[in-house]
Amino acid sequence: MAQWRALLLPGDMMVVAAGLVVCAYAVLSLWRGGAPDGAVVRAGGRVVAEVDLNRERRIDVPGPLGVTVIEIQPGRARVASDPGPRQYCVRQGWLTQAGAVAICAPNEVSLSLTGRAADYDSLNY
Repeated sequence: MAQWRALLLPGDMMVVAAGLVVCAYAVLSLWRGGAPDGAVVRAGGRVVAEVDLNRERRIDVPGPLGVTVIEIQPGRARVASDPGPRQYCVRQGWLTQAGAVAICAPNEVSLSLTGRAADYDSLNY
């Protein structure tokens, strides 16, 4: 095992260090969505509400299984409760990035955040 270490030169270590620095910079600068400025709530494929994320509010959205509760706070939104059996959209937690989506498929309700630098152009289901 020590044989390959003897073959490494100081220049090799500099190349590895430079590669790690470039990777860290790319992750920090490129791998994040923009700040959201609004939220779109859909039920049954139709837009139920389009709201900004400037103030707290609660939106009750009726669906085939019951009422889904959407909670909005400044800069973030989440599905607070849903009558669906698996609760995937509730477990997703707070959405904070533009383009983030929570879909409550059994109740046909979705929540998506909008912004200038969204990761996705549209939502279809």
